[in-house]
Amino acid sequence: MAVVDRTEDRRRTLLDAASRVFARKGFHASRVGDIAEEAGVAHGLLYHYFRSKDEVLETLFRETWGSLVLDTQRIEESGTPLREQLRRFSRIYLGSWLVAPDSIRVLVREIGRSPGVGERLDEIKAVFLALGRMIEAAQQRGEVRADCEPMLAAWVVYGALEEILTGWVLGQLPGEEEDVERAVATVVDVAHAGLAA
Repeated sequence: MAVVDRTEDRRRTLLDAASRVFARKGFHASRVGDIAEEAGVAHGLLYHYFRSKDEVLETLFRETWGSLVLDTQRIEESGTPLREQLRRFSRIYLGSWLVAPDSIRVLVREIGRSPGVGERLDEIKAVFLALGRMIEAAQQRGEVRADCEPMLAAWVVYGALEEILTGWVLGQLPGEEEDVERAVATVVDVAHAGLAA
């Protein structure tokens, strides 16, 4: 068990170091040696855990997005009113900026431009489908206007959140803790007011 824990710790150390390096230098300008140096390990050790720099980026995406998918499923299954579901989702999504800003910088800057984005569509789609189902269920409960298209509304909500994250990454919006809370409240207020029956 201790060997497994040490292996997972080393792998996590490398991923965290990669996030910092990619955020600082950009994915394409970063070298495997930069990640190893940041992690304080021998250059070749990274290849024990990952086949390439691309696999490191892919792993960062899969772990981050996989966590969002699970959180979104839990929110959907909670059955709470739509306003609370939107608040929880927005808090998790935008709150990631406070928890892991380097990872968010990397994901916002690099993932959309990476060649494997088409291969990730099923994973990406899971979040939109869940948001769409939440809005549709709220519509059936009478919380949402009858003329609303749930899937389109899900994309609108997600797009607003994504653009706020992008604003923080690009330094165009203030991104301190109180700014995150204000952004969550604003998105929820605007989205819910537009959707409300």
